[in-house]
Amino acid sequence: MTDPLNPAIPAGAYDAFLPGALTRAAAQRPWTPADGPLPALYLSHGAPPLLDDGPWLRQLSDWALSLPKPKAIVIVSAHWEDAPLMLSAPAAHTPLVYDFGGFHRRYYQMRYDTPDATGLAARIAAMMPDTEPLHQHPTRGLDHGAWIPLMAMYPLADIPVLQMSMPTHEPQRLLALGRRLAPLRDEGILVIGSGFMVHGLPYITRDMMLHGTVPAWSSDFDTWAADALARGDVDELAAYATRAPGMPYAHPTPEHYLPIFITLGTAQNPEQPARTVIDGYMVGLAKRSFQLA
Repeated sequence: MTDPLNPAIPAGAYDAFLPGALTRAAAQRPWTPADGPLPALYLSHGAPPLLDDGPWLRQLSDWALSLPKPKAIVIVSAHWEDAPLMLSAPAAHTPLVYDFGGFHRRYYQMRYDTPDATGLAARIAAMMPDTEPLHQHPTRGLDHGAWIPLMAMYPLADIPVLQMSMPTHEPQRLLALGRRLAPLRDEGILVIGSGFMVHGLPYITRDMMLHGTVPAWSSDFDTWAADALARGDVDELAAYATRAPGMPYAHPTPEHYLPIFITLGTAQNPEQPARTVIDGYMVGLAKRSFQLA
């Protein structure tokens, strides 16, 4: 049986994926104002095992190529919870954050050298109210909730990217933050919430990983979320802690779920039905990913 956390060739699926992905990315049409606002995205990011999953890599690539190429990207990841609100370092080639442990050394040597994002940082700073200061971090790079999925979606690494911290666990405050970012979509800037629809990793056993077992708490939570997203029921989604089946196993801590509210807030109408782009499971955890106009 194949161990998804210890592949025979670390990131071998990414090596096989990359040549074709680069060719497709080079032909992608850039965004223009005639395209209208880009959608708001929520994706499940997968950590290093994503780089060993060829079908998932292609799904993310196909998703990116279904959209015009953005002028820039703002991403809020589950792996940067910090207040006051912060932005990652905007300089070109800022080193990545390898915020995971126990994997093959190759994953700690990978690079995603994006261009300078100073102009984007200034634009975001101008959108924030004086009552909520924005701190520009001088050295922090993109963490794996940002650079790993972006390596699949935009492998040329030629788009300015900034990561924003998640300053609160309160859904309403995250929705408000998303609303502040919404005008960026009209400028060809892609806003992404990066988490994992189910992230009960402490409750996934090695036997589950090897046999592809999906626990009921994972599938039940995913079904509940899919139904609420299809109905545009933001209040239901915000009441996940008491309303969602599978809790607290699905999310023993909430940080991988909460970026969903950045995406909902950034959408033109958060109560519109979401379009699921990727579903299924990784080591028993639901990886549902969706977009909103």
